[in-house]
Amino acid sequence: MLPTQPIFTLFGIIIHDKSRMREIKTRIIKINPKFIELDKIKTIAYILKRQGVIAYPTDTFYGLGADCFSPEGIRRIYNLKKRKEIKPLPVIISDVDVVKKIAAEIPPCFWPLSREFWPGPLTLVLKASSKLPRGLIGPSQTIGIRLPALSWLRELVRETDFPLTATSANISGEKGIFQVEKIIEIFWGKVDLIVDGGKTPGTKPSTVLDLALEKPKLLRRGAIPEKKFRRYLEI
Repeated sequence: MLPTQPIFTLFGIIIHDKSRMREIKTRIIKINPKFIELDKIKTIAYILKRQGVIAYPTDTFYGLGADCFSPEGIRRIYNLKKRKEIKPLPVIISDVDVVKKIAAEIPPCFWPLSREFWPGPLTLVLKASSKLPRGLIGPSQTIGIRLPALSWLRELVRETDFPLTATSANISGEKGIFQVEKIIEIFWGKVDLIVDGGKTPGTKPSTVLDLALEKPKLLRRGAIPEKKFRRYLEI
């Protein structure tokens, strides 16, 4: 049985952690989201390839990222967010072809939707491949997928060679975070790396469409107005 007394003290904070018995030394890398800085991307990818967890800027809010095939990284993100494990984690990809590797089925309406709205803040939910960890896809056996508008982020995913979890960097149920100062305040000492991209657009989250059903269904209103894709809901 694991001890219940404090395991270590980090920056004056007493840490109780029965599942991760080591100190997490958070690093910060400052980037310009408008450019692809290959040296920094390789450093970020190096951490992710070793089951690290990062907080990083997206084209909406800051997100929490880990290798989507890493049960350890997925578990850490659920713990950080205090998120119920019945809720699957969305991912971001580097290009549309990756969808074929992580989705069990791709309905016909996926292709016109992805052509029209990707790259961009649209998350498409599909039936998940059996190759994905159960902790990622939850009991629904679905996966939310997004191709982000930021070129540096697509390059990062390309460098790692695996989709990256893209759940918002916050406690479940709370608002998304667009200021890096708030990210540092909440996640310092809890993630391996904070990617400082300054403020993100942070107006609305990505729009979420469920394509795993018989007919497409809007699950969350977001950055893309419903009127722009309403015709797809009538398929």
